[in-house]
Amino acid sequence: MSYAIDPELLPWLDMLPGVVLKDYDALLTARAGQAQLSEIMPSYEPANQIDVRDTTVPGPSDAPDVPVRIYTPANLEAPVPGLVYIHGGGFVLGDLDMFHAHVLRLADELGIVIVSVDYRLAPEHPFPAPVEDCYAALKWVAAKAEELGIDPARIGVGGESAGGGLTAGTVLLARDRGGPELCFQYLGIPELDDRLDTESMRDYVDTPLWNRPNAIFSWASYLGAEPGDVSPYAAPARATDLAGLPPAFVTTCQYDPLRDEGIEYARRLAHAGVPTELRHYPATFHGSSFIESAAITRRMFADEVEALRRGLRV
Repeated sequence: MSYAIDPELLPWLDMLPGVVLKDYDALLTARAGQAQLSEIMPSYEPANQIDVRDTTVPGPSDAPDVPVRIYTPANLEAPVPGLVYIHGGGFVLGDLDMFHAHVLRLADELGIVIVSVDYRLAPEHPFPAPVEDCYAALKWVAAKAEELGIDPARIGVGGESAGGGLTAGTVLLARDRGGPELCFQYLGIPELDDRLDTESMRDYVDTPLWNRPNAIFSWASYLGAEPGDVSPYAAPARATDLAGLPPAFVTTCQYDPLRDEGIEYARRLAHAGVPTELRHYPATFHGSSFIESAAITRRMFADEVEALRRGLRV
C-alpha cells in the first residue's frame, strides 16, 4: 500500500532501522540493532538537575528482582506525583536505555519522580512475567512513596506501544487486586488486542517500523505457542469490564496497525464511565515520534506532557 505520510517524516524513513520479526533469529538481530536506533535519537540535557539511579525492586513471587531506573528532581521540598513508566518494544524488544532520553525529559519538564521498569521480555519470559514485573514495580513505588518523595495520592502508570498495553494490564491488575490506588493512565499507541482482526491490523502489512507480520510474532511470543483462553491482563482489549479504572489519555497514529484497537479501547473506557481523552495524529506511523524534529512529533510530545500534567495534578 501507499501511505500519505507527513512530509517532514518521509526523509527519515530510510534512516530508521528495519524491524523484521519473522522468527527468533530475526528477533536477536533486531535486539542487536536497538543500539542503532538509540544512536539516531537525540540525547537530552535537562534544564533542571535530575538525579538518576538504577536499582532493583522485589519481583513477583518466585521470580527475580525487577531492574528499575529512578528519575528524581533534585532538592524536592514537598512530595510530587509519581509515574511508573513502561517502555515499548512489542513485548520482545526495548530496555531502559532506549527510552532514557524521553523519560528524562518528562521528569525534567514535569518535575515529577519517574520509575522506569526493565521488565522481562518474551519469548524467553512470556505472559504473565512482563505484566507481573510491572505490577511488582508499581506496588514497590506505592509502598516506598514517602521515601521516593512521591505523593501517594498522585501515582500514575504510562507507556507506549507494548508499554501502553502493559500499562493497561497493570492498571487492570491494580483494580482487581485492590490497589495500589491510581490517579491516571497514559496509553500511548497501545498494543492491546491479540485477535489481530481490526481493519487497521488487517490492512497495514507493510507500514514503517510496525506492521501486521511483526504484530503476529509479537503476540505469539508473548502468549506462547498454545495460549488457550487469553487473559485480559495480557490483552486488555479482551476485558469485559472497564469500570472503575483511573482517567485515561490514549493516543493513536494514522498508519499504525494498532490504530483501531487503541480507538476502540478509548471508546469502551469512555462508555464504562472512565474519564478518557483520545488523540489521533494524522499522517503518522507507529514509532514516528522517534523523529523529534517534525512538527507533528513536537505536538505529540506537548500533548503527552500536558496530559500527564493534568492527570497527575502537577
